[in-house]
Amino acid sequence: MSILRPEVERPRDRAGESRVREDRVREDRARDGRVREDRAGVERAVEQSRGGGRGAPLGGALSRAVRFVGRTLRGEWYGIVVDPLRQLRRRGPGALLLAVVACLGVIFFHALAQHPAGATAVRAVGGVQGDLPLWLTLLRTPVSLYVPALDLPVWAGITQLFLAFALAELALGRRRTLLVAYASTLAGTLSVRVMLAMGPGWWGLGLPPEAGQVLDTGPSAAVVGLFTYLSVVRRAPIVFTLTGGSMVLESIAAPNLAGREHLIAVAAALVMGLLHECAGRRRRVLSLSFHPPTG
Repeated sequence: MSILRPEVERPRDRAGESRVREDRVREDRARDGRVREDRAGVERAVEQSRGGGRGAPLGGALSRAVRFVGRTLRGEWYGIVVDPLRQLRRRGPGALLLAVVACLGVIFFHALAQHPAGATAVRAVGGVQGDLPLWLTLLRTPVSLYVPALDLPVWAGITQLFLAFALAELALGRRRTLLVAYASTLAGTLSVRVMLAMGPGWWGLGLPPEAGQVLDTGPSAAVVGLFTYLSVVRRAPIVFTLTGGSMVLESIAAPNLAGREHLIAVAAALVMGLLHECAGRRRRVLSLSFHPPTG
């Protein structure tokens, strides 16, 4: 039993209780402050995640586009440059026979056409016009691959001719190179005959009769066709842009008979390349169906 008086003991108890209440209040305030800080941190994290979510698709699309461009450029480099160089090292200089013969033929006919009698002979042997009989057109078309246009710089054309035939011969083989070159040239030549038969009009597709006196494009249609075909079967969009795409722009900027023949040659080579790809895909499907993979 306490020996203190009650009036002395009660104030001390009240002072202790007030300190306890103050401590509890401070703890509650500190706890409330921590809760608010935690909420603010969570809100900031949510905002950051939302901001990252808005930027993530853009960054992901950009990275995918960069990877796609890188894969395309690497595949085009190997398909157009590395693989033909390997074929040349394996097969030797004899693999460039078509390219050498084409260049020598263009040089020969160009030198021969510098003289009046030679120009007449070149025109009689390899000159193709739209108003010629069909049998004579078919007879002269193979020779026209080596007859250059007299109004164009021959050496620049020879460089393109050698590059097109060399790459095609190394990548496609001799037989397919000749087939694509001849088919592209013949498609342009025969399309002129169709346009002449249509006559003027037809929304600009037809040609007047005097266009039948103009010589065809010579080896340029074969060059454009070979580059276009290569760009399809080797999946080379840059090569197509620099060759077939430039021909399209040229025909739009300066429409003439040569531009039309080039467009037809590009279209014919595109069709041949797509047909070759479809046939190859069908052969692969059939081989897998008859010989399913094991293991």
